[in-house]
Amino acid sequence: MSAENEQPPARLRRRVHHFRKFKEEKRRIVFITAHDFASGLAADKADVDAVLVGDSLGMVALGFDSTLPVTMEMMLHHTAAVRRAVKYAFLIADMPFLSYQISAEDAVRNAGRFVQEAGAEAVKLEGCCEVLPAIERIIAAGIPVLGHIGLLPQAIHRTGGYKVRGRTEQDAEELIREAKLLEEAGAFAIVLEGILPGVAERITQEVKIPTIGIGAGGGCDGQILVFSDVVGLTASRTPKFAKRYATALDDMTRAVSTYAEEVRAGTFPGREHEY
Repeated sequence: MSAENEQPPARLRRRVHHFRKFKEEKRRIVFITAHDFASGLAADKADVDAVLVGDSLGMVALGFDSTLPVTMEMMLHHTAAVRRAVKYAFLIADMPFLSYQISAEDAVRNAGRFVQEAGAEAVKLEGCCEVLPAIERIIAAGIPVLGHIGLLPQAIHRTGGYKVRGRTEQDAEELIREAKLLEEAGAFAIVLEGILPGVAERITQEVKIPTIGIGAGGGCDGQILVFSDVVGLTASRTPKFAKRYATALDDMTRAVSTYAEEVRAGTFPGREHEY
């Protein structure tokens, strides 16, 4: 067969079992957040491994100051939009504040809504000991769970803000213990957020399930960043742990400014834009 007739390799539809396999093969795992059809489409076309509809959309898409005002209805709406775009990546929904903390029954019901109404394939919960009963019940209901330890955005009022974890040996040991408990509970992977790199690497070595870092150094099995940070879609300064790969907001502003100038000058629409 000639080179021009060769077919491109078939794309892999990621499933939950792939992530442990990737860790065993030492294949770096790529997660990214998405919050609407366009960001989901871009992520899926880029062939990432998993897309998380993160409650960070409260800040990057809805203009809140934190993730705390985000509701189930908001998350269901955005998850369904991303689902319509994502065909190959594994789709995970972030469970928002108070959707799983009240009772395990509530947690199962809300996790089920993400699967049944919005098309998610898994859910993410923040924390460890206080949410283990909810995690176990959700998994028992047939829904995969992504754990999340370290800096917990939904607990900023309890912790006193966005603080890096693992600065003492006692805290490092506590994080390792939490990771092992999440693994025992059945989580398929764990997000490590805002953890000192050396501690995150220790956790990664101690558990058999993948670790997905954000602000936790390069020793994790994979990484996750917020879509808006990656493409430069926010007006605020890029967080220290993130890297901006494009300047989408600047490009969009220039495009709209040029459009406005042409309308005011009478040069748009031109004859080529008429029926």
